[in-house]
Order: sequence, then C-alpha cells, then structure tokens
Amino acid sequence: MTAQWVSERRGHVRFRTEQPPYSILARSVEAAVLPTARKYGMGVLSWSPLSAGWLSGRFMKASDIDLTGGSRAALERFKFDPSLPENVRKLEAVDELSKLASDPGVSLPHLAIAFVRAHPAIASVIIGPRTMDQLEDLLAGSEVELSADVLDRIDEIVPPGTDLNRADSYYVPPSLADKKLRRR
Repeated sequence: MTAQWVSERRGHVRFRTEQPPYSILARSVEAAVLPTARKYGMGVLSWSPLSAGWLSGRFMKASDIDLTGGSRAALERFKFDPSLPENVRKLEAVDELSKLASDPGVSLPHLAIAFVRAHPAIASVIIGPRTMDQLEDLLAGSEVELSADVLDRIDEIVPPGTDLNRADSYYVPPSLADKKLRRR
C-alpha cells in the first residue's frame, strides 16, 4: 500500500506485480496481499503451490519425512519436523486434501495448483519441478478447474488466510521477530 501511495503521489511508475508464496497450507496472503493486488490492478505471480513438497503426495505420514542428510526437510526442520504441532496439522490436512482430491478424480498436486489458480488475484503460478516427469505431470493438470463445492471443502480443511505453520510464509516482520520492536 505504501509503495502504491508513494508512486501515485510522486508520479512514479507503480509496482505491477507481487510474488508471494501461496498454497492451500500457506494462505496468509489472502488477508491483505491478494486483495491489495486486485485493488491496484497488480498481477500476482505466486510460487510454492505444492508448499515445499507437502502437497506433492510425498509426505502422507510422519515416517515419510526424512530429517537426515541434506534433504530439504533436514535443512528446514522447523517446516517438516513431524514432532512439531504445526507440522502434525499439515499432515492431517494433507490426508484430508488427498481424500478430497480423489473425489473429483484429480491428484493432490493438481488439486493444489488448481486451488492457487482459482484465486482471482493470481495471474500466474510458478512451479518448481526437479525432473522432466514432474514437469510433465504438473503440466498435465494445468486445465483442472475446481468446483465451488471443492473450494468450500478446502476452506473447511484450511480456513482462508491461515498458515498452518507460520514458517511457511517465508517472512516474519521485524516487528514480530525482534523482541525489542514488539509492543513499541
């Protein structure tokens, strides 16, 4: 908002795009970022629709999460450690979402990407496949459209504006992260 306001007041070119992470499991951008982007006609190029692999179908139970070696889970334990309540909730949501995906006959990754694409503020979804097989699979699901009933059910599993694990938003404002700045 401040950037848009300053650009308008000073006659500068406005910001035209925003690039936040956005997925079924990390929905905090729905509270302010996406409505602001729509208000100012900005395109949103969202990334991490599979929520760091959580919505790929790879992590269906705690034993699927490898916290050893150089894996992403080992490097970002706070986002994956199944002993943390936030990540237990993610496992529960993934279980419910995989069941929901099977109803309309789509895969969990296709459901996840279709969910992000369904938001009217989203202009593009950045995917991050590591292999050609992953790319081909994700592209095969690019035409999936979710019904209002499916979207409503997703909202029941993970309420709008909610991040199941705050670490998934990739940004904690200094006013929250730095104790000296809190309540000041």
